[in-house]
Parts: sequence; structure tokens; C-alpha cells
Amino acid sequence: MNAKPARLENLHTDKGKVPVYATGIVEQPWDDYTAADHDVWRQLYERQRQLLVGRASDEFLQAQGMMGMSPDRIPRFDELNRVLEAATGWTIVGVEGLLPELDFFEHLANRRFPVSWWIRRPDQLDYIEEPDLFHDLFGHVPLLMIPAFADYMQAYGKGGVKAHGLGAEALANLTRLYWYTVEFGLIRQHDGLRIYGSGIVSSKGESIHCLESDAPNRIGFDLERIMRTRYRIDSYQKTYFVIDSFEQLMDATRPDFTPIYARLAQQGSIPAGSVLDTDAVFHRGSGEGWATDGDV
Repeated sequence: MNAKPARLENLHTDKGKVPVYATGIVEQPWDDYTAADHDVWRQLYERQRQLLVGRASDEFLQAQGMMGMSPDRIPRFDELNRVLEAATGWTIVGVEGLLPELDFFEHLANRRFPVSWWIRRPDQLDYIEEPDLFHDLFGHVPLLMIPAFADYMQAYGKGGVKAHGLGAEALANLTRLYWYTVEFGLIRQHDGLRIYGSGIVSSKGESIHCLESDAPNRIGFDLERIMRTRYRIDSYQKTYFVIDSFEQLMDATRPDFTPIYARLAQQGSIPAGSVLDTDAVFHRGSGEGWATDGDV
């Protein structure tokens, strides 16, 4: 009998946090989920679905419904894959935790999305550092049902493989793009700004903060501006970038990024909370509660 896959989380030492990386693909041990695991899924699913009405993009909510997710139980990857693969050719693959960058990029480039098989504990309902099953499955996977976004994610993966060979600066630029779109992106709908980023839709607090707080900036999408902008990993974002459509993301990803990386190498990075004269500003943040250091 195969051993149950591991649950990999960051190590906390007296010198700080040490990330632990997973390797390889694992089978989802669905029969091993406990009643507590299923109840965590239920609580998070019901809370976020209720909270996201009127906040998340229509396309996200519709795609999640099409996948057949429900609060009744943790979804089975094989059942979701039948729907997802038929829609856009993507599949979910189970992993034990964070992947090395190149492994992650190669999965995306081949239309495979890694999902941590394990779900957070009951005492982690409101916050967990690592991407768990709820963050990955509830937050990321539904948008892969949308052809334009699915193509963007594959293009991003291919670009990541290339950036990995170019070096750390290119990777930093590309990571910022992922952070401010896939994880923490907003989209402009006919009835106002809405959420699509997975880091927001899977978070109760940030779902409210990103749209309703006066503190953060909300700025129009600009590829190179985003690739220069630092971000926060320990608090709500100081700035959110707004796209007009998922097609806009795909159009932005089509060009060869090599000359873009060369241009960016000659320019400095931008603090997370800055507003530039050239920005298309939807809302200039008050900055209330912002930390003065810690931008990545």
C-alpha cells in the first residue's frame, strides 16, 4: 500500500521561516480526509460563496458553479478534471506543498495546475501562510474554465521557464506579474470593480479590504509598471491592479519578454504603495495602517 502523501509546510526556526518544497505528483488521498477536513471545506466554502456575491467577478462565480463544487465535501480531483479538461484542456495534479519555481512553471506550460492535497486545520480558518487545498481549488482552479485565462496561465508558465534561464532579476519581474494578477488581481465589470485574484477570493478579510477599504490604491493594469512593483506577503496589499478583461492579460503576455526584462533592468523597483503620475488611478489610497517596511 502506498504511504499517505506528506503535508509540507514552512519550517519556523530561530533564524526565521524556511520554505519546504515538494517534489513530484501525488494521488489525492480522498478516502483519508477526516470529518474535520470536510467540515473545514464546508465552512470556508459557504462563507466565501456568500461573501463573494457582488464582490467576485461574474465569470469566476459562473465558472465555479460549472465545475460542480459544493460545500458537501472536499471535491475529488478526478471528478473536477473531467469537467476542466473538457472545457480548456487543463488538469489538476496533486502535490504535497510548494513546488520549486521551475517545476511549477513546467506544470503550467503543460496545462497542469498543482493543487496541495491537504486542507488547513480548524484553527487556521482565517489565515494560513502556505497555499492549501482550499486556496488552490476554490481560488485558482475555477478561472481555468475560462479560455482566455487558461491560455494566459499556460503562456505565463512558458514565460516562467524562459525567465528561469535568464536569472533572478527576470524571475522577480515575472513573479510580480503573477502576484498582482493571478493572486491579487481586480477586474472592471459593467457594474464596478470585482475580484478575480485567488489570494483574495479565498480570503474573507481581503475580499472586503480590496474593494471597500480606503487604504489601498486601485490602479489600472500596466504590464511593465506591475513588473517593477514590489508587494506584501505579510499583510493586505497596498496596491491592487485592475484589468479590463481576461483577454487583456493574454494580449499582454504574447510579446517576447526578453527586451522587457532588459528595459526593466535599467530601472529601479517601485515601492508597493506608490502612485505614479502616469498611473490610471481608480482610487488613491489613504495609506492607513500601512507598514513602512517589508515590501518584497
